[in-house]
Amino acid sequence: MSGDVTIRSVTRQDYAQWLPLWDGYNAFYGRSGATALAPGITAMTWARFFDGYEPVHALVADRDGELLGLTHYLFHRSTTAIEPTCYLQDLFTSAAARGKGVGRALIKGVYAQAQLAGSSRVYWQTHETNHTAMQLYDKVAEKSGFVVYRRIF
Repeated sequence: MSGDVTIRSVTRQDYAQWLPLWDGYNAFYGRSGATALAPGITAMTWARFFDGYEPVHALVADRDGELLGLTHYLFHRSTTAIEPTCYLQDLFTSAAARGKGVGRALIKGVYAQAQLAGSSRVYWQTHETNHTAMQLYDKVAEKSGFVVYRRIF
């Protein structure tokens, strides 16, 4: 399937197809129903993709006008490098597109954008139970060995 898929920047016209993918991504991580993101967060996330002052970007996988997947990434500073670092924050494909190279194509799309921005590193995290995705991630990147800690207020 990935041969007939185009990886491109999201456009404002993509919203109606982007939103179900975004909702699917959030549901996968337990953010649905009573724990769903507030509508304002989704609206702000969408707006950031089109704000030139924001470091947040989105790519979509498009096959003949049908969106099969999305990835969101951002650039940030680092104390250990001069060039920007790229964080691949979200990656999701429709159920029908899984196992067909769409996720890999989206990751490669982020790699290409990172290189264009002068970044020498792309990183991301996933939940330890996301074994299916990790099968792909183990092929396209290396585990850093770092453990993520957080505190939610």
